[in-house]
Amino acid sequence: MDIHLLAFVTVAEEHSFTLAAEKLRISQPAISQHVQTLEKRLDVQLFDRNKRNVRLTKAGQVAYKEAKEILNSYSRMTRLIEDLRSKPSGPLAIGASFTFGEYVLPHLIADFRKRYPEVEPTVQIQNTRAVAELVSNGDLDIGIVEGSTSSLQEIAVEPLAADHLVLVCASDHPLAGREVITEEDLKSAPWIIREVGSGTREITEVVFEQFQFRPPVIQEFTSTQLIKESVLAGLGITLLSRWTVHRELQWQALVELKLPGLPAERAFSMILAKSGFRTRVTSSFQSYLLEQKDRLTKGGGYQIGLAIRETRQILSPHISRCIKSCTDKK
Repeated sequence: MDIHLLAFVTVAEEHSFTLAAEKLRISQPAISQHVQTLEKRLDVQLFDRNKRNVRLTKAGQVAYKEAKEILNSYSRMTRLIEDLRSKPSGPLAIGASFTFGEYVLPHLIADFRKRYPEVEPTVQIQNTRAVAELVSNGDLDIGIVEGSTSSLQEIAVEPLAADHLVLVCASDHPLAGREVITEEDLKSAPWIIREVGSGTREITEVVFEQFQFRPPVIQEFTSTQLIKESVLAGLGITLLSRWTVHRELQWQALVELKLPGLPAERAFSMILAKSGFRTRVTSSFQSYLLEQKDRLTKGGGYQIGLAIRETRQILSPHISRCIKSCTDKK
């Protein structure tokens, strides 16, 4: 790998020679020397430098894009060659939208690594639009996204699982006791929703359009967990995946609001770049996800329920021993 290109790309991404040196674990003078060597080789200035920050020049922006592709190609080459020598192993860059990434993917990765313990997964949680872009650019090997994928270019899409979005509020919210809520209730209640680009936001906008209203009060958050906590605090109502509120509904901390036309349904899809080779570990994870397709599609919360049951099985003997020990002491 060309160390000059690596140093240049790292400085560009960190916006700092100091941080780039720390990331690559080499000295700052060495980083500066590598960048200067590249600038002399190309006969251009790549960075505008001042005391506060480091910014790419126009020539630097062109060089960064090409250098990034060269480094990605080199990385793919080494991984493909390694694939020829051994069983699935090494890095696997996965991207997922928030719902799937935070509530389902960890259990799938844990199960996958039981089969292939030498796989080294890294996960980026972004909204659907951002994950698709990263997969298309080759920064991610595979992605799992929610909502519409019709606008995604240079992406191979494979339906993976169904998801149901439910309207929820806190158990002490004024609407919680209603058997059925009305359209007027929807219009007057404060709503807490996800940001533009999120698959959940996309479905929420469809609901607004379906019932022909726009809430007078809308709070927009980029975190599903933050939305849940805000709803629990009584700040409003929200539309979220049943997977994300599975436990809160079980514990009756949140209440599902019944409304004709809900819950809304959407699909989770697996996405990969159409062009280029796929490493053995990427192909293996793709095949694994397809194996799980039926179970994921048959019921929301499959993986969550499995994890809860396994946790109970693990903890139950310990809890029993603790109770017995306390009883004996008395």
